[in-house]
Amino acid sequence: MSRVCRSVISFIPIYSKKVYIRVFPDVNKLCQVYLKCPAEGISSGHIYKNKMKRTYRFPTYHSLCMCLLGIYGCCLSLPAQSIQSVQSAEVDTTRIHTLPEVIISYPFHIRETRSATPLQELSGDRLRNLQVVQLSDAIKHFAGVNVKDYGGIGGLKTVSLRSLGAEHTAISYDGITLTDVQTGQIDIGRFSLENVDRLSLSNGQSDQIFQAARQIASAGLLDIRTQTPYFRSGKNTNLSASFKTGSWGLINPAIHIGQRLSRQWSAVVSSEGMTADGRYRYTQHYGQENDSTSREKRKNTQVHTFRTEVSAIGQFSSTEQWRIKAYYYQSSRGLPGATTLYYDYASQHLWDKTLFLQSHYKKEFNTQWAFQTLAKWNWNYQRYLDPDTKSTTGATDNSYYQQEYYLSATALYRPLERLSFSVATDGSIQSMNANLTDFASPTRYTGYGALSGKYTSPWLTASASALATLVHDRTSRGESAGTRHRLTPYASLTLKPLAAEELHIRFFYKEIFRMPTFNDLYYGQIGNTGLLPERTRQYNAGITWSRSFGGPVSFLSATADGYYNRVSDKILAIPTKNIFIWSMVNLGEVEIRGVDVTASLRTRPVRRMAVYLSGNYSYQRALDITDPAGKTYKHQIAYTPRVSGSGQAGIETPWIHLSYSLLHSGKRYMLGQNLTENRLASYTDHSLSASRDFTAGESKLSLSVEVLNVADKNYEIVRNFPMPGRSVRATLQVIY
Repeated sequence: MSRVCRSVISFIPIYSKKVYIRVFPDVNKLCQVYLKCPAEGISSGHIYKNKMKRTYRFPTYHSLCMCLLGIYGCCLSLPAQSIQSVQSAEVDTTRIHTLPEVIISYPFHIRETRSATPLQELSGDRLRNLQVVQLSDAIKHFAGVNVKDYGGIGGLKTVSLRSLGAEHTAISYDGITLTDVQTGQIDIGRFSLENVDRLSLSNGQSDQIFQAARQIASAGLLDIRTQTPYFRSGKNTNLSASFKTGSWGLINPAIHIGQRLSRQWSAVVSSEGMTADGRYRYTQHYGQENDSTSREKRKNTQVHTFRTEVSAIGQFSSTEQWRIKAYYYQSSRGLPGATTLYYDYASQHLWDKTLFLQSHYKKEFNTQWAFQTLAKWNWNYQRYLDPDTKSTTGATDNSYYQQEYYLSATALYRPLERLSFSVATDGSIQSMNANLTDFASPTRYTGYGALSGKYTSPWLTASASALATLVHDRTSRGESAGTRHRLTPYASLTLKPLAAEELHIRFFYKEIFRMPTFNDLYYGQIGNTGLLPERTRQYNAGITWSRSFGGPVSFLSATADGYYNRVSDKILAIPTKNIFIWSMVNLGEVEIRGVDVTASLRTRPVRRMAVYLSGNYSYQRALDITDPAGKTYKHQIAYTPRVSGSGQAGIETPWIHLSYSLLHSGKRYMLGQNLTENRLASYTDHSLSASRDFTAGESKLSLSVEVLNVADKNYEIVRNFPMPGRSVRATLQVIY
């Protein structure tokens, strides 16, 4: 086993070529250090990672001295004979030199503390230590996030950022935004973490201005990045297979194959299936908490899913890349009903199919100019069946079809070393059909144009953007919503007052809006084509700090952000003509104040042991300020806890990896009126896991066992939709 090098890299402003440190994570643990001219603009102090080549890029003025310090730190950790061999070797400056038996470690959280907007990330390793199967479970560990979970593996799951609503939170998959024009909400319960390499959550928008216009057209962005293959020298195929099983009939096989096709092209095939009956036990309460109870089993919770992805990655040079992906997903799941008193029967069923093709091409012409283009075709099918509908037509059997064409182009220009500009233009065509009588069959044409600028220096980073949005709807039947257009600004500022400390003070302001969904506008008698877009204003001020140490405590970071959000023209459903006929109207106004705090610690108390601690805390007051005479005026909006938080702890040794995680949510209310009978109790969920890695020749085996909800806590996130109690999972993975 090679010794680990922990070189402390100092940022010294010497203007030269960029330094690239290339790490090949193979058996030989090779590290390559070389110089190369920059191909793209990178913000001050930021580290970027390209998994295909494991390349780490540093700003231009962090150059040769940083490289020399890194090599010097590596040499200090090598055995004496290795140092002698390095000293005696003849140096050839025209070649790339390989330093054997070296690993360069780096702090992942450095981006989070340097970001001008609150940024939270979970790497692949941290995701594996969280004891989660679905994306929705991992997101609960982010600060300021509210996941509405309707219980069970097959239940609907949506995410809301800082109480703005699921419609204001965009989700992108490998850099291209996912959409659902029918509801405006993405069901994140359908996403597995089997091939996910990184999750990142940005409030406002990302620091990087070289991005598509639709990426900044929401109040926040959840970015999902899948794994990119890398190959050891002389090896052209990577294979990973896993089998997961556990409580309630869970069976989850998966396979991941990476193939090098040529020097420039590689391909990845990732597939998995999952089936479970989901019939977990829960405690049914009859009346108040002190009244009688019974132990029941959840019904209609079966789920069967299949996902497959095929990706082609073209790495023509360090300045030119092309990624093509085909994605298919299908599911068949029962929809568990509300467990009210003595009635827990449910028979509704939902079928989903999603197919999309997407392309991402990027070319960096020189140090000043870069260009990227995105393209996507997306098709969605959903069938809802309720065989027990009490109506003259019998069962409800509705089918919905969505289709989208999307194209984007972005150009980046850097006139000066510290100053850059970008312009992005996006266009999409979205249509929807259904087997409903007199359905409007709407089509939406959307155009985005964004102009952004950014200035960076060792002590200041400032950026601003303006987004122009034009939306036009047309329908085959009935009246359409017509045309809407708006210009929305964004500005951010980050200050670094101390040169020797990673201490940053950050601010941002953003104004954004969301268009009404097709359901809001065109769904039967409820739809209202006169709706205005919801308008959102976001203010944020925060402070971040991080430091790397040379002793037992290797890394420590902390962030704290206070925010104020205001939502106007909120779209709500209210009774209009009578109690039985409801309609969508612009009636609501919400005021949100809150604080998000995060912290992480990495230590090595003894040799060959690492301890990881992290946690977050959120406090928010999300108040309805629509009508001073209303019954819900200045009451906390439904399903929004005042206090929430999570924590993780892990111990890594050569023999076993142990981890612990907890989730806590304070009391919430199921309705806008904060009455005692509407209150949901707080809960804390604890989970444990243990894993062990084995090596057999060129293969690596991993075995893990997880115990979820250790205390067997019976709780609800949504009233009358109980969450699972204690469960056990076991996973066997083979990597070749």
